[in-house]
Amino acid sequence: MNQRTLLITLTGPDRPGVTSRLFAVLAGFPVVVADVEQVVIRGRLTLGVLVAYAGDVPTGTGGTLGALWTAVERTAEDLGLEVELSTSSSAKEKRRRGRLHVTVLGAPLQPAAMAGIAGRIAAAGANIDRIERLSSYPVTCIELAVSGADPDALRAELASEAHAQQVDVAVQRAGLYRRAKRLIVMDVDSTLIQAEVIELLAAHAGCLEEVARVTEEAMRGELDFAESLRRRVALLEGLSEEVFEKVRKEVVLTPGARTLVRTLKRLDYRFAIVSGGFTQLTDALVEDLGIDYSAANTLEVVDGVLTGRVTGEIVDRPGKARALERFAREAGIPISQTVAIGDGANDLDMIAAAGLGIAFNAKPVVRQAADTAVNVPYLDSILYLLGIPRDEVEAADAEDGVTVVES
Repeated sequence: MNQRTLLITLTGPDRPGVTSRLFAVLAGFPVVVADVEQVVIRGRLTLGVLVAYAGDVPTGTGGTLGALWTAVERTAEDLGLEVELSTSSSAKEKRRRGRLHVTVLGAPLQPAAMAGIAGRIAAAGANIDRIERLSSYPVTCIELAVSGADPDALRAELASEAHAQQVDVAVQRAGLYRRAKRLIVMDVDSTLIQAEVIELLAAHAGCLEEVARVTEEAMRGELDFAESLRRRVALLEGLSEEVFEKVRKEVVLTPGARTLVRTLKRLDYRFAIVSGGFTQLTDALVEDLGIDYSAANTLEVVDGVLTGRVTGEIVDRPGKARALERFAREAGIPISQTVAIGDGANDLDMIAAAGLGIAFNAKPVVRQAADTAVNVPYLDSILYLLGIPRDEVEAADAEDGVTVVES
């Protein structure tokens, strides 16, 4: 049977009952609903309904389809709306390749950036089906639903444009692929918190400059992490274990960290941290934020004094990936449903292993390797990559009586 479609688009001032009135009219005709999209911006409505009907339905002025047109036009006039109708044969319609979500983050988001992103999408032969805002502050986040593009090719094109426009752009497959993400695994130093813990410890030991230099070499991937850790920890020999309490008070969470963890836990995600730092500090974060899983190194302490050594297996670059896999097994979640977030070379293996790897304010080598990069200083921007808009986060916080004192 030759099936055809009719696209009905209503635009104008929004008012209660528009959607119900339109569908009540359509209910009187031999059509089925194929697609619906509705957007309201500052009180102005755009409602699109795609209906399908058999090709043998009479289409003349006095035929069934003609009567439907007349009924829809009268309803639109009664509601004070403009209406547009267009028909096509479904057999001739362009078959859409997999739908994608393109998420754009900017602070601020300039028109030139959106022009560049939209231009690249069009040049790739793809179509923007829908645009919606996920956040207006502290960063602006716009999400585009795109069809007709190869995800890998489009990701490469948009990465180049994002760099030129100084915005962040993520490309993900739509539908269940994104909504299935259920385990978040995050680096700690310079990601969940705004410092490198070993440097805080080194400041108390009087060796900050030397430790910072070795840390930077390791983060750039110029030095084996395990060796760099041993060299830095050796400089802490002789510190009293009382230093841990002092450093805990100096740790500052990255803006948006509490909102990110609280929101994901509310949505029944599992949240984990994996750190090249130390359990003497990460254990406090686990308790404070309600984190499900954690892995970190442990500084050896004898008679209340740091020995300058670590105990047990070192959590290094391969160790972080193994921790992600272990957390996923314990949570009963496939690796494809995990998200890894980090900033340094030590995070590369877990970012590569996860279903979605995110570079957060990261070194160039990590940005190039990750699926997407976020360069704004707000950790809760990660929520937008998962399709969670800010107004829903705020509404849930208000319902729970949460007073937000961060971003």
